[in-house]
Amino acid sequence: MSYCLLCESHYRPTINFKELFLFKKIHEPVICSTCFKKFKKISNKYCKICHKKMDKDDICQDCKKWQESYKDKVLINQACYEYNRAFHDLMVNYKRYGDYVLRKVLAELVYDKVPQADYYVPIPTSLDHRKKRKYDTIYEIFNSLVPLTPLLTKLNTEEAQGEKSKKERMMANQSFEAIEGVKIEGQVVLLDDIYTTGRTLYHARDALIKKYPNLEIKSFTIAR
Repeated sequence: MSYCLLCESHYRPTINFKELFLFKKIHEPVICSTCFKKFKKISNKYCKICHKKMDKDDICQDCKKWQESYKDKVLINQACYEYNRAFHDLMVNYKRYGDYVLRKVLAELVYDKVPQADYYVPIPTSLDHRKKRKYDTIYEIFNSLVPLTPLLTKLNTEEAQGEKSKKERMMANQSFEAIEGVKIEGQVVLLDDIYTTGRTLYHARDALIKKYPNLEIKSFTIAR
């Protein structure tokens, strides 16, 4: 029997016969199927740039604005889930209330879904927030899934992104700096939990390109 980290019930996990027959290490889920179903996957109709759920395959209004600023250099993002009530509650408990064990739930949601790349760069937490929570939120989610290369530092800000309005997010100043002196080339995937307006990821991409202009950069978020 397994123990669900969300509803705290004991359940019998489904056997993954593919892993069994391929002699792979058996992946043990950390949430039950009932809790898992509360997280809604993005359908097959979404924005071609940021992966936002759409009624038809098109480009969302946010990305049309990014096209005005970046022309043909918009950031392509891949996401897995809609930002619904279940995801909101999960993030509040993980980030605001510091429930560290929930990193395993977030990792479970994207287990085996992170796209292939040469390097994976997590969006960093500011020093003040890291001291408050005692952990770096994005790093801890993805550290068990892919090899991480922390190339960014985040400047301290008075207010967390989640507490800002959409207008405030879009007008936010650059808050990232890229670490120098690292030999890196090829494909990079920026990793974050939620794509809201894209401002954070574009700032992160801009900071990396400033120091490493030859990188090919995309992004991956758990929710959009």
